[in-house]
Amino acid sequence: MAAARERLIVAATDLVADAGWAGASVTAVAAAADMSVGSVYQHFPSKSALVVEVFRRAADREATLISALAAVSTAAVPDATAPGAAEAPAAGGDPVDRLVQAVALFTRRALARRGLAYALLVAPSDPAVEAERLDFRRRYRDVFAALVREGVEAGSLPAQDPMVAAAALTGAIGEVLVGPVSMTEELPRGGREAERVVREVVAMALRCVGACPVERGWPSFSAGPVPVAGQVAVAGQVPAPAGRPPGGTG
Repeated sequence: MAAARERLIVAATDLVADAGWAGASVTAVAAAADMSVGSVYQHFPSKSALVVEVFRRAADREATLISALAAVSTAAVPDATAPGAAEAPAAGGDPVDRLVQAVALFTRRALARRGLAYALLVAPSDPAVEAERLDFRRRYRDVFAALVREGVEAGSLPAQDPMVAAAALTGAIGEVLVGPVSMTEELPRGGREAERVVREVVAMALRCVGACPVERGWPSFSAGPVPVAGQVAVAGQVPAPAGRPPGGTG
């Protein structure tokens, strides 16, 4: 029973990523999972219950990755998808550097799975999903707010209201990547061109909270070489181009 339920969730998630919430009808999900419509209702009493579970599962995965990365130093967890990342202990590390890594990871994952990111952040959906979406966005906001608060207390960032800054940051990133007036059709999904977008979003995030992108090693792409995925920027250092090791890691 558990395996069949998991198949339905995976099938529904793939359909949502490809065609939005409207594409995840019970009939379509059953066909994609190679099961009968009746079998779907054995596991979920309604389509609403199914899509809420899909949203909750996908949203929790994304929020957990960001929270884990933000909770530790970038040197301790350079890759938030690494085994055990979600259980990493809350540790030290410059809060602005951790904010940079959280924003960069969010951006890379949104670019790579554009359809799913759109579904999670802004796509029209079932009313039950909207309630889950609010909680999802709050989780991102709270992660960013905690890092901004740490930065202010440490003197790394100017005095500001962390919740206001975090709410603005959450909205701005979503607008760039998947919002109604975003550059969705123009944005690359991966590779070096995607890293240019990552750099621009990180630089925007740093300016939003009052930090200098150049001093943090994340200037606009036109100002220097583009960092590659997984490379940690060092404060005051422009990341080295691909193929040449950087001068250090965060």
